[in-house]
Amino acid sequence: MSICVSVVSHPHAGGRQSQSLDMFGFRALKPAIAIYPQFLEMLVSRLSSADHALCANALQLINSLMRDSITYDSEAEWPKFIQKLQDLGVIRAVYVLMQDSALQDLAHPLLEFQSLTKVLLRKWKEIPLNQEKPEHRRAMKGIFLASSPNKGTDEAAENGDDTKKSKRHHPDKWQRLGFESESPAAEFYEVGFLGMMDLADYVRSHQDEFQKMLLEHSTKPARQRCPIARASLAVTSILYEHFEVDKSDMDDSKNYMLMESRSSLDRLFRPLLLHWTRLHVAGLQAFFRMWKATAAETDDLDKLVELVRILIESVVGGASRTKDVQDVEEELANFEYNRLRELQMELLELTYEDAWGQHLRQVREELHHEALQFVKEQRIRCLLQGAWFSLESNSKSGPGSTPRSNASHQYVQLSHNRRYLHFGEFNALGNRAPELDALPEKSESNVPLDLSTVSSVVSNVSTNPDNASSSTVKTAPRQTATKVTIHGYAQSTSTSHSKGHNSHTRSASRSTQKEVVLLVLRPSSHSIASEWLDGLLMLLNQQPITAETTKLIDLVGNYGLKIRLLNVRFDDAAFAGEAPPVPARDGLDEDYYYDVFGGA
Repeated sequence: MSICVSVVSHPHAGGRQSQSLDMFGFRALKPAIAIYPQFLEMLVSRLSSADHALCANALQLINSLMRDSITYDSEAEWPKFIQKLQDLGVIRAVYVLMQDSALQDLAHPLLEFQSLTKVLLRKWKEIPLNQEKPEHRRAMKGIFLASSPNKGTDEAAENGDDTKKSKRHHPDKWQRLGFESESPAAEFYEVGFLGMMDLADYVRSHQDEFQKMLLEHSTKPARQRCPIARASLAVTSILYEHFEVDKSDMDDSKNYMLMESRSSLDRLFRPLLLHWTRLHVAGLQAFFRMWKATAAETDDLDKLVELVRILIESVVGGASRTKDVQDVEEELANFEYNRLRELQMELLELTYEDAWGQHLRQVREELHHEALQFVKEQRIRCLLQGAWFSLESNSKSGPGSTPRSNASHQYVQLSHNRRYLHFGEFNALGNRAPELDALPEKSESNVPLDLSTVSSVVSNVSTNPDNASSSTVKTAPRQTATKVTIHGYAQSTSTSHSKGHNSHTRSASRSTQKEVVLLVLRPSSHSIASEWLDGLLMLLNQQPITAETTKLIDLVGNYGLKIRLLNVRFDDAAFAGEAPPVPARDGLDEDYYYDVFGGA
């Protein structure tokens, strides 16, 4: 096997190339293959050998035969040889090897086969569709006949006169199959004969589905008919870009350097590339499902093609080396449209990030700070406005207070200087909020709470955005679900009104004081709890923690970003040079008015 590899792979001398063609390369083995036709079948069977060295040599010989045939055989010969190898099962055998755990021993010949697969795809793509060539004409004719045209057209095509007669009987002979015009050859410009092969393979393997779609769409207006042919060519182009087929000429030595670890091998090998046809069919069927689900029209073709591109990038691109092609097909078939739209929006955001990068991040940081200050002021104003809270019969309103069974509610309000919390207990809710001056301040149980004595504010309010709409937790009967507890250092009345203590003395006294509960608030709703908890935290120069406040900050910041973006002209790039002149007002008078609601 090694000798055969050397014979086929022997380099040709520059001046003696014409004489040595029959001595080396594929031609050197042609006489032996003609005598022993089972040679290629035996060679492919060696790919399943347990002897890794024999398996590697067999694959290396197959690679050498393929490369030599592609390079030196005529356009009519090398596709026949490639097709013969595929019929013998070489694709399936190499696919199994690429997914095997013993990949390291066969890495080099497998990588070469993968590279040759890209060479073949690129070579087929570079062959322009030419209906003068018999094989091209037969392929086009097969697609048309598979569409189940009427009997008269079938007879005309079978008699070889499928040009004039078919056009006479079918003025939309090709447009009904999804081509843009009656001259389909021009539409294969981007994908060449590769696109023709993919479309022909789908039509041949899914003829019933193909005919059923054409029949269903024949009763619809032209704009609502699914462009099957153009969709097929688009999926071919998507796969071609996804697998980076144009990069198959990379220096092999660079790839070999990546083979030092298992993770590198998993990134380098793309077994799904070998199942190109199956991926094309799965991608095309995904396009059909989205066309039907979205009730798309012809003008929506580009939008759906972009969705299919994202789908293939997500599913095929995210598949591991050992993931079976059947699992990939099922995932493509079951991928939810809503999830696909979410991926599209995420990619759009990343595109803006890439385009504007640092400038966009800087604007977002500025807007987040502005939104934080805006929401902070809003939350503090809620405290300045005051709110009613329920009061338990056995609760204590402040330090040193005694139970008051006759009080059911308390009213709390922030002072105008934002330094004290005033509160009072009441038997029932009043028709209107009490005035700040009317709140009892002198009694022992209602000393205004000095915010400088507050050490922490805690609560059972949810900080999870998913739970922001629910504030209920399991508590005892008649007990409010949410609770905000203010902790701090208790002070005597005389101390609280003393003006002579400096900050050093206060810090020293706090180190010896014990932290106690200064005030307990039981809000009646999650929104009030969020306002007061985060309002108190922000007064203490701490970050807000509730999901509702965080959502509000993000909302304000995002609106600010959108308003900023409205001032960005996307056509500024078109005026890289001199800006166009401002239109003159010559000949215009002032006889006009502007309707605010209807326009000028």
